[in-house]
Amino acid sequence: MVKTSYVVQSAFPLVWVLVAVLGALIRTRHSPSRQAALETWQRWWAVAALGCGSLWLTIAFVTVPDVMATAIGFHRTPFEFEIAFANLGLAVMGFRAASPSATDRERITVGLGAGMFLWGAAIGHVYQWFANGDHAPGNTGGVLVCDLLFPAVLIILARRSRRLPTAEQPATAALA
Repeated sequence: MVKTSYVVQSAFPLVWVLVAVLGALIRTRHSPSRQAALETWQRWWAVAALGCGSLWLTIAFVTVPDVMATAIGFHRTPFEFEIAFANLGLAVMGFRAASPSATDRERITVGLGAGMFLWGAAIGHVYQWFANGDHAPGNTGGVLVCDLLFPAVLIILARRSRRLPTAEQPATAALA
């Protein structure tokens, strides 16, 4: 039972990846163009993965900081409060990037901003893993994958969209 709990806790952050991918796949079944499909993928990735994933972390770090500290493998410190509000910033950026008026350039910038925090966190997770043997579910596994993917996918999708010919760039696709 303990092993199952560890696997579930470790994999939980991947739910945001699953929501983003499933939402985008469903919405792009009948996309009128490649650009419309890319727009939908960008918006779903921004709102579900970066926006909702970061908002969930904000709420968790504010409401149950002891649980979150234990999940990461640390004792509770003021660090949890700071991480909550760093994630709130990421959530706001993710929701902005999901806006119909967000440009590819703005989404790349959001991805880079998120990457500075999340890729730094990933380096910290890997360091704690190897230097201190921290295999807590909030330090390795799903959270590490999300820290790497959330900004990278947003940047890649925006760059691909930016490279499409101007003639293929129709009106913005709907998120919902």
